[in-house]
Amino acid sequence: MAKVLVVDDEPNIVLSLEFLMEQAGFQVVTAYDGEAALERISDSAPDLLLLDISLPGISGFDVLEHLRRSAATAQLPVIMLTAHGRDIEREKGLALGADDYITKPFSTQSLIEKVKSLLNGNSQ
Repeated sequence: MAKVLVVDDEPNIVLSLEFLMEQAGFQVVTAYDGEAALERISDSAPDLLLLDISLPGISGFDVLEHLRRSAATAQLPVIMLTAHGRDIEREKGLALGADDYITKPFSTQSLIEKVKSLLNGNSQ
């Protein structure tokens, strides 16, 4: 069973994503900030990361940069989730190595399809 790490500082969003991913058949681990996300990844690397950009402390962009600099996590699939839909933020996320970028609110079915596609090795 593939493991998905959900990182968001909004408890309701974490709960919703956790439920959605579990219903889709994934094991789910959660974190509410960038530091906790990096700890979870170093403890037991997930198969995919759903990462919010606006986090307290270390931002989602900083987490992504950290992951891409490390050989152990350079290939970890990352989907950025954000309420920020501006093109410049999308471009920054993709330039830093995000595999996809989804703006909230989003289609739950579309998110599940993107997660499954990335886990099956089909980058967007």
